[in-house]
Amino acid sequence: MKYITFYLSFALCALLLIPNTTGAEKPDLLSDQQTEKLLKGFPEEVSERKKTSLTFPYPDAVRGIYVSGSAAGNSNRFNQLIQFVNQTDLNAMVIDFKEDSGKLVYKPTKASSLANAGSNKVKSIPAMLKKLEKAGIYPIARIVVFKDSHLAQLKPEWTFRNGEKVWKNERNEAFINPFVKDVWDYNVAAAIEAAQLGFQEVQFDYVRFPEGFEKKGANLSYSKGDYGKLNISEGQRRVKAVSDFVKYAKEKLKPYHVKVSVDIFGYAATLEEAPGIGQNFTEISKNVDVISSMIYPSHWGPYFGIKKPDLEPYRLVDAYMKVEKQKLTSLRNPPISRPWIQDFTAVYLGKGNYQPYGKKQVEAQIDALYANGVKEFLLWNAGCKYTSNVNYKPAESKKR
Repeated sequence: MKYITFYLSFALCALLLIPNTTGAEKPDLLSDQQTEKLLKGFPEEVSERKKTSLTFPYPDAVRGIYVSGSAAGNSNRFNQLIQFVNQTDLNAMVIDFKEDSGKLVYKPTKASSLANAGSNKVKSIPAMLKKLEKAGIYPIARIVVFKDSHLAQLKPEWTFRNGEKVWKNERNEAFINPFVKDVWDYNVAAAIEAAQLGFQEVQFDYVRFPEGFEKKGANLSYSKGDYGKLNISEGQRRVKAVSDFVKYAKEKLKPYHVKVSVDIFGYAATLEEAPGIGQNFTEISKNVDVISSMIYPSHWGPYFGIKKPDLEPYRLVDAYMKVEKQKLTSLRNPPISRPWIQDFTAVYLGKGNYQPYGKKQVEAQIDALYANGVKEFLLWNAGCKYTSNVNYKPAESKKR
């Protein structure tokens, strides 16, 4: 029962935090000829681009912030965020490349198979990365994988359908089907494009089925591909499909010498696996360079014996990291642990269940990470507004 309570709380919080992208125009369906062009040569087509000459040394430890496509594309706002990072011990940015709607934040060339997904948010990715190189900021491309309203409308046979219509969740967002391997290639192509443009790391987000799919799936029509032939449970099929995608993507990205990271629900590490959404923390961790669990205190129910986690950020992060450490130390080659932590105020939790998040609350989370030997982290704020005067290297300040 406690898992169910947490799951509902987590899903509600996640829905409230994710920017609404449903106002975009719905594209027409792709013809068979357009589909053939879309998939032809993936991912070999984008591999023909020349390797960028940009240089980004890996930091002593990645300490980064999330930057939306809108913020990255606004010159004044982007310059402010660069200045903010350079005035602190932060050193990295996770920048939207393929965002929650499924659209790319820039316009690929007309000849690109990804051209249909382009937008004008960022005028020039190379110019943006050149700025980051000059500032010494490590760039990570965020690619939202299986939540993709744009592709779902183009290719309804690659998604989940409710009758003749593409199924959408409570926020009017569509997901594409992890069982369909053409979907894998589509996202891998976007990742290769990011690598060729100069990003040093590709971070896959929404590497999962929709929340609560174990209850929704029976009422939807969708392909199970090769996974439908396996003599395993539905939940195990979902877990295998998601884990197989991560492994496949890692292999395809090897020639491009970029690190591969995956965002994952924090609660997935506390379970053997989360079959509803298809996430197995251990299996995913085996095939990435970095694992980024989303462990915002506001996103937990009464887990770890903590009744109101948002009010106790140190205790929550400390309890979680002890569980995660046990999982990672069991692996022969564990990935870097680089959790997402909270730099926003969760007013939606209601009076008495949240507190304003500022310097004290952010530092409490970082202190708990350091206490567990973890020195890499990412700060999440959907509006890209981050707390000032935070000590991001507590161990170093104590030495002084």
